[in-house]
Amino acid sequence: MKFTEGFWVRSERANASYASQGFYAKKTAYGMQIVAPERPVLNRADAMNISTITIDFIAYAKNNILVKAKHYEGYENGEARFELQQEKVPFEVTITEQEAVLETGDVTVRYDRTNGFYRFEADGKILTDSGLRNLGYVRYDRKPASVLPEENYLAEDYKPYMVAELSLKAGERVYGFGEQFTAFVKNGQVINMFNEDGGTASEVAYKNIPFYMTNEGYGIFVDHTTPVSFEVASEKVEYVGFSVPGEEIRYHLIYGPSPKEILSRYTDMTGKPALPPAWSFGLWLTTSFTTNYDEKTTSSFIDGMAERNIPLRVFHFDCYWMKAFHWCDFTWDDETFSDVEEMLHRYKTEKGLKICCWINPYIAQGTDFFREGLEHGYFVMRKDGKGPRQLDFWQPGMALVDFTNPAATKWYTDKLRTLLDMGVDCFKTDFGERIPVDVTYHNGADPVSMHNYYTFLYNQAVFTLLKEVKGEGEAVLFARSATAGGQQFPVHWGGDCSATYPSMAETLRGGLSFAMSGFSFWSHDISGFEQTATPDIYKRWLQFGIFSSHSRLHGSTSYRVPWLFDEEACDVARFFVNLKCRMMPYLYRMAVYSHETGIPMMRPMILEFPQEMGVKDLDMQYMLGDSILVAPIFREDSVGEFYLPEGTWTHLLSGERREGGRWYTKVYDYFSLPVFVRENTVLAMGENDQLPDYEYAENVVLHLFEIKDGAKITTEVTDVSGKTVLTANTKREGNTVSVTVDHPQYHPSVMVHGMTGVAIQTELEVNYTDKGVI
Repeated sequence: MKFTEGFWVRSERANASYASQGFYAKKTAYGMQIVAPERPVLNRADAMNISTITIDFIAYAKNNILVKAKHYEGYENGEARFELQQEKVPFEVTITEQEAVLETGDVTVRYDRTNGFYRFEADGKILTDSGLRNLGYVRYDRKPASVLPEENYLAEDYKPYMVAELSLKAGERVYGFGEQFTAFVKNGQVINMFNEDGGTASEVAYKNIPFYMTNEGYGIFVDHTTPVSFEVASEKVEYVGFSVPGEEIRYHLIYGPSPKEILSRYTDMTGKPALPPAWSFGLWLTTSFTTNYDEKTTSSFIDGMAERNIPLRVFHFDCYWMKAFHWCDFTWDDETFSDVEEMLHRYKTEKGLKICCWINPYIAQGTDFFREGLEHGYFVMRKDGKGPRQLDFWQPGMALVDFTNPAATKWYTDKLRTLLDMGVDCFKTDFGERIPVDVTYHNGADPVSMHNYYTFLYNQAVFTLLKEVKGEGEAVLFARSATAGGQQFPVHWGGDCSATYPSMAETLRGGLSFAMSGFSFWSHDISGFEQTATPDIYKRWLQFGIFSSHSRLHGSTSYRVPWLFDEEACDVARFFVNLKCRMMPYLYRMAVYSHETGIPMMRPMILEFPQEMGVKDLDMQYMLGDSILVAPIFREDSVGEFYLPEGTWTHLLSGERREGGRWYTKVYDYFSLPVFVRENTVLAMGENDQLPDYEYAENVVLHLFEIKDGAKITTEVTDVSGKTVLTANTKREGNTVSVTVDHPQYHPSVMVHGMTGVAIQTELEVNYTDKGVI
């Protein structure tokens, strides 16, 4: 939110008080505290009629400093709070007349008591700082007592805000803020943390995360569920500014120095992602949104995929598995489906499928389920107390489940439990971002802060139920909305995109920003949700979708089965789904790594190559795990444009070798795209091309790509529970490459790519070629 008119002039609507002196400074149990008046206090008279800001610098966790700045210390707004994990860490505080210094881990915060400036330092350099008029309290639209009736002596009428600004260096890029579909580098943007259902073609977002990082080695998490407003090198182009309504602002500085370390420490605090079940990495097919379908239709889709030998792992029933005007009472439409349990049993046992159902947290009136919730007070209530807050916006007279009420949460999830008992395996948790703020909650939480936080409670409730019923490691969602911490409940998908190349590109931008915000598992509607794609776009989006962590065919008013586009689309789908199944030993190990570290599977190039100058702005390609570069094609002329970082890269499908540090263009048919393997990679590939969940270590093939002299590489293969069952150690000394495996049961074969004249020492079977084909 802007409080100025240009750099020098304050807005006429803003009455601001800025911290300008560290008048008091003391050590506390967790760090240090500063009392900062709005102007220098040089004598006792200066301490009269003045505002102060109390600033706490807290050693919160390793290389994580929490800054809390408060104007009125007694102010409580009932804000919903994120569930954060704090870690007790050692720290030192030094206070002199000139400065107050807090040191913890690799980070130092140095507060200049003479002027109220402070800076964060690490490894001998300044990370960022706060200087002149950068930390303050604003009485916005203030009406002083002089313009109010006389009986309001000493009264004021205004909206309170706290604002902080942190400096940027020349060339410093800012990334993150959740799934934002605007430019990947966020410099110059105004970003408001207010979840909305805006599609992928606007500046509003389903998943706003008040966290950003820069290419200077640090991240900032603003610890507010209220709608934080960010001015990212916009109001002041040398700063990132952020403001929140109220009397306090809280933010964490998290030092890496690498982007991966920043994300790992951020997710230490906000929560690591659960490990999705291996079967969820297979292809998902849905009925689409508003299409007409019944059991005959769904069976024709499932059988059609099988007849064309296109592996399908999950079938999803979207909205109309329930009757119209009955969303969501979680009751199957008995006019469309005669024997649901028998149908689901058959799909699962005979077709080998997992079953997903669409749900949301809105309950339409006119249903028995609504009347139950109304009777027991399980809904979010009107502000005036006259019953639940109802809307006609999505369903007639719908009310919202109040997840701050434990009894309401149990009521809602118990209804879902009946679906799991029937044979459903997981849920698509749609919506959760259309939440009114003129309401009251069971726990008395501030409704404005609950607007974004509601989705956390919603997805947490459903995910917890799935863990309870299905078991640890079997729970998975397809969620649309999110806030900070929501990464604990995977998977998320990118919302309502359109069947165009620009929309495909904006979808990827959103996913990459989402990945830079702590979310590891992400998907999207292959070929676009709105409209119907051309066969060309459908096949190109298939490639992108299969090379995402999760892959789902879904649309709005038309079906997404490939034979409706053309027969070649069936061949393309089969080719890439077969490939993804064979890649699962590598992909699932990357999933386990994401679960353990919080580092995403789909990685922006800057995350994997932070020192490479050529990748800072790239948003149309990414790394899938640590070894495979993917550059989807976004052009009708089939030209792929991509940048390869330094090193030797080998095309995954053709074996073509290219040197990095430069851009390339090349025409690719529908059975290929720019997908390159990094040098010094030992890529574990499986033999099963029909399932994503199988015994990965059995008959696994280790593909050696450009192993350089002196390299030592450890490759792990897990089972479908995520447990490591095979470890291969590869090293090169001169012209000799050795491969050793520590498991007596599994005997991988080895395929060598692009290392002519190199001797391979191994007791394993060796397939030696200069141009291996995956």
